Amino acid sequence: MSNSSGQRIPVNRFGLTEVYSPTPTKPEVDVVFVHGLNGDPHNTWTSENTKIFWPAQILPPILEEEKARVLVYGYDADVTSFTDGASRDKIHNHAEHLIAELVANRRIRRAMERPIIWIAHSLGGLVVKRALIYSAEIRGIKIEHLRSVFVSTYGILFLGTPHHGSDVAQWGNRLEWICSVMLPKKVMDSQPQLIDALKTNNETLQNIDRQFIQILNRFHIYFFHEGKPTNLKGTLKFIVDETSASPTVQDVERAVIQADHSHMCKFENENAPGFDLVVEGIQRYAEDAPPKIKRNWDAENQERTAAKQAEAAELYSASVKDTPPQRHTPRSDSSSTFENSSLGREQRALPPTEGQMEFDKQIIVEDVTNDKETA
Repeated sequence: MSNSSGQRIPVNRFGLTEVYSPTPTKPEVDVVFVHGLNGDPHNTWTSENTKIFWPAQILPPILEEEKARVLVYGYDADVTSFTDGASRDKIHNHAEHLIAELVANRRIRRAMERPIIWIAHSLGGLVVKRALIYSAEIRGIKIEHLRSVFVSTYGILFLGTPHHGSDVAQWGNRLEWICSVMLPKKVMDSQPQLIDALKTNNETLQNIDRQFIQILNRFHIYFFHEGKPTNLKGTLKFIVDETSASPTVQDVERAVIQADHSHMCKFENENAPGFDLVVEGIQRYAEDAPPKIKRNWDAENQERTAAKQAEAAELYSASVKDTPPQRHTPRSDSSSTFENSSLGREQRALPPTEGQMEFDKQIIVEDVTNDKETA
């Protein structure tokens, strides 16, 4: 496998792999690819005919002006593996791992606020949705860095992702079809967690859909559905039909790719069906993302600062309330007062003025805020 310059780049089976980064220019956008059930971070996006790995070999020159960095993500989405049998991870486990890895990758490169564009195939779309739900729910000060993926995400392109759709009764059949296409016959497993998450009336899938709807308007979304059926044991079927892959949602783009389910994400050249549609979407998102994500971060940082100041003010009020009042007890000897040699009068402790109290409060607010930021 090689990038656009012809240099071979190894792709990790698990985790993130950077397959292209503009040099010497600093990247301005991260484009992240996530495969689906029994997929692979390289093979899912590679043409079987020309062996072209389009995220690294075709896409980068097109995104030259947008200065995009391209990454692929691999995870154990195998229904069976060669060593452990069925994959025991649930969708939310994959989502948490994805967020942790992406945040780590971006943080060490000082790129936490860089815009993100996702391209997801099949089940990978559910992993991306769950990852964004998880990131959006982060509120704790000590883990707020994990929220950065939600704040930085601009757009998502879903290729053949099985969204809930209206025909719930078809989910059992659709699951069977996906497995038949994506899995070797002899490795069909009995009850893996990932397959179970796609079954009819499954609570996990319903929760993902319901929660994602709450944040969907935050992003630019592009749905793609397969335009050609797949031959399943002599019968032609759409693995994820238009109703499920491209549900009608306000302000969401929809398009068809004239390929079957497993080939709709493999572009052998720039003339391949659907290539222009997908790449134009990526390019447009990459171009438009930076100013929008900057506004996201301006609002996010203001909200975080306000929350820290409110918490600090509350702590100050509580400390003042809990402080017992000081009482002056007269004493019979001369030690209760002392004579000021220059003024010739008694000096006694006085209560703080309003100005002094406000100064003390500001000091506490600044101290608490600084402690939060360095935690």
